[in-house]
Amino acid sequence: MAKKAKSKWNGFSLKPRREVPEGLWMKCLGCEHMLYKSEVEKNRSVCPQCQQHFRISATTRIAQLVDEGTFQEIAKNLTTNDPLDFEFKDTTYKKRLRADEAKGVKEAMKIGKAFIKGRGVMLGVMDPEFMMGSMGSVVGEKFCLAVDKAIEEKLPLIVVACSGGARMHEGVVSLSQMAKTSAAVAKLDEAGGLFISLLTDPTTGGVTASFAMLGDIIIAEPKALIAFAGPRTIAQTIKIELPEGFQRAEFLVEHGFIDMIVSRKDLRSELARLIDYCKQ
Repeated sequence: MAKKAKSKWNGFSLKPRREVPEGLWMKCLGCEHMLYKSEVEKNRSVCPQCQQHFRISATTRIAQLVDEGTFQEIAKNLTTNDPLDFEFKDTTYKKRLRADEAKGVKEAMKIGKAFIKGRGVMLGVMDPEFMMGSMGSVVGEKFCLAVDKAIEEKLPLIVVACSGGARMHEGVVSLSQMAKTSAAVAKLDEAGGLFISLLTDPTTGGVTASFAMLGDIIIAEPKALIAFAGPRTIAQTIKIELPEGFQRAEFLVEHGFIDMIVSRKDLRSELARLIDYCKQ
């Protein structure tokens, strides 16, 4: 029986193309280089080319910041009850909530007690994987609970902001959290507590206009967008294009709105140093 001839084109054997596994590569939003996803993850989700800091989940953030195995979550089952029975076009607030909960995330903030290089802290971390970290009634309640625990146990409070702002699906209930969380910060200050606010990309809207900018020390990650109304909103409403870098961390530190910029790889050490310094 004759052997089956190999397929050839211009003298070259044609072999089946190897399939590239999905999720192997990712494109940097800063320098636009194509990067190995695994290499970026090993680098704390920071681009090795331009140092662009990618958004990370609250779970990942906590693992990067705290001493291994020390995070004790509080109020982890607290969820919203959809106070306005909100509907928009072809979807509802309840459907949005269920879709994000399917990712394994119950709300846009995790709070708990932890240790950072042996220093006890109360920690709050916003999660961009749940409705872009928006602040609704549950986020406000968790923040205030973290403040109360920090006062009760005489611990510094560290909150990592990553948010698109107040959650429109809860209307005025969401907006009232701006006043509620600001009042909680004032309560912590009266008790002599320390509040370190860490701003990541993005920190916008009602979160910026409330607790995020009220820290005793305000830190930002490099190139983080920090604003009340973002550049796209401003362009669409008052038809003005903002100067390049206008609402980025580097501009804000230069003009005194924040205290310092710290790269992700240095955050644990810097937070421990600040806690020690403020105890003096």
